[in-house]
Amino acid sequence: MPAFALAHLRTPQLNDDVLEYIDRIQATLDPYQGKFRVHGAEVEVLEGDWPGTVVIVEFPDVERARAWYASPEYQEILPLRARHIEGSTLIVEGVGPDYDPRRTAARLREAAAG
Repeated sequence: MPAFALAHLRTPQLNDDVLEYIDRIQATLDPYQGKFRVHGAEVEVLEGDWPGTVVIVEFPDVERARAWYASPEYQEILPLRARHIEGSTLIVEGVGPDYDPRRTAARLREAAAG
């Protein structure tokens, strides 16, 4: 199943370190087949509060997403961003092409009924 690395960058800003990070990040993703799906897009908030922007990178599976984040190559450049931009980063497993939310609802109902 695909996996996604998401970053909520609450205080995006540009400076030499951040630009270097952006220049170098793709080389850290390539060995793990990571591909940007959202990067630098304007965020349209429909509910709640969302300061900043979001980045989404897709990987073939959660193992490769974790391996990328832990890789020495990524860890080397991470401070270039983290020193200047406050944010949160997470990895989440996606759903397969046959996912049906009705099956999830049924499982949740069954679990709640106990």
